[in-house]
Amino acid sequence: MKNGQRLSALEAAKKFIEEYFPTCDAALLAGSVVRGEATATSDLDIVIFNESLPNCYRESMVVFDWPIEVFVHNLTTYKQYIESDKKRARPSLPRMVTEGIVMKDNGRLIEIKKEAKALLAKGPDKWSAQTIQMKLYFITDTLDDFLGATDRAEEIFIANALAEHIHEFVLRTNNQWVGSSKWVIRALKQYDEAFTASFIDAFDSFYKTGEKSKVEILVDAVLAPYGGRLFAGFSIGKN
Repeated sequence: MKNGQRLSALEAAKKFIEEYFPTCDAALLAGSVVRGEATATSDLDIVIFNESLPNCYRESMVVFDWPIEVFVHNLTTYKQYIESDKKRARPSLPRMVTEGIVMKDNGRLIEIKKEAKALLAKGPDKWSAQTIQMKLYFITDTLDDFLGATDRAEEIFIANALAEHIHEFVLRTNNQWVGSSKWVIRALKQYDEAFTASFIDAFDSFYKTGEKSKVEILVDAVLAPYGGRLFAGFSIGKN
């Protein structure tokens, strides 16, 4: 603390690393404070690399009046986590590594950052035709439930599921990474701001007024290039 004021993000991160991980090989400060998107409740995301650790872990704490999430890896586990992120198409660790401000480095981070940046640029694995068909079916089924629902509580949560499905479908069929929570919108904006505006408008209109037509139009527009809604003839596991 200086004159009763909280340390800056950089100062707090530097001090945290010095006190809690003095022997680490490398460390990064990532997250919203680095992107200039911090809010009053933002925390510090700190990634630690320590070759001598037997395993990885994640820990949350409050230090120097900052909520801090620390992601601790050795030089093997971070590769496993990056591979896991790739499979689920949500590149949390690669994004933190790529955007992170270097707070400490013994020479390892150049290659680690290069790996992460290349992965982000390449995008997730392409969906198969079979996967696209399956997603079309489930989106159609969810849309039907949404349009037919008359219970307001059910409508809200079906709409939530439909928004998740559409966000995933649009991004994955265009070789883009997906997100969760606030990253649903961030990932969509990174891909196509105009579509994102229509997406937000459609669901916001439903949540405010109960009107479903904009959502239906949006979904049909997304599905149209892939043959539109799919129900009759869809099958899984039939010999």
